[in-house]
Amino acid sequence: MATLSDIKRRIRAVKNTQQITKAMKMVAAAKLRRAQERMMQLRPYADRMNAVISNLAAVADLDANPLLARRSPSVVEVLVITSDRGLCGAFNTNILRRADSLVLELGREHADTVSGRPLDVKLSTVGKKAIDYFKRRKREIRKSWSGLSGKLEYLDVQEISLELIERYRKAEVDGVYVVYNSFRNVAIQEVSVAKILPLEPPEEGDAPEPRADYIYEPTEQELFENLLPKNVEIQVYRALLESQASEEAARMTAMENATKSASEMIDGLTLQYNKARQASITAELMDIVGGVEALK
Repeated sequence: MATLSDIKRRIRAVKNTQQITKAMKMVAAAKLRRAQERMMQLRPYADRMNAVISNLAAVADLDANPLLARRSPSVVEVLVITSDRGLCGAFNTNILRRADSLVLELGREHADTVSGRPLDVKLSTVGKKAIDYFKRRKREIRKSWSGLSGKLEYLDVQEISLELIERYRKAEVDGVYVVYNSFRNVAIQEVSVAKILPLEPPEEGDAPEPRADYIYEPTEQELFENLLPKNVEIQVYRALLESQASEEAARMTAMENATKSASEMIDGLTLQYNKARQASITAELMDIVGGVEALK
């Protein structure tokens, strides 16, 4: 049975942990506000830009730009966005599980359309958690970026986007997917998969305006040469900002739950301590009474 000193030591340890989780919750809340502001400012622009470019590409000459080319997929790239740090609940686990299932789904789709040639899926990662996960499973990572959590700059986005654009432009890959956590609210973050290359035409009813023949100024080639890479950058930027906001929301929720659990544990240990102290006092009183009776 635990002694009184053991219980007191455990209570102190849990209280110290509770102070840490409270502080981490407050830090995550402050970071969440900043990340959410950046994400909400970009989200309407990213949605509108992708819709307009998709609508233009649906009626454009596919030879106008290499990024409009549609090839039978033999090699695809999946960019998996996770965090650099843990203590954020199931945030990373959900992304990594979805990335694994996406690889299997792409393989099955490819097998249904092309026989005798397996689909080659290349993995690129953002965040240390994805790097550690795939390394433990002996999965090759083509390219990785880390250290961006809370420090994301647009130059980082351009570096990642340029890497993906050049590989598609040179026909090294036939499709590019991004797996990330989409921010819904503080309590809900949904894993999303976005296909950013080749550009998908808008679904029926999603087009911002009726499809038509367009007059381009400057030329169609010049327009797409500037807008298509920019759209890829914006969609990658949006995924990174969504992931950053989701990470801080998940961490804030996890730390709040940990703080509540610590409070419950402290209450339980305090009750255990009081019972043990009462038992100790009772035992001492019984010894005194027994001694008095022995002296009679």
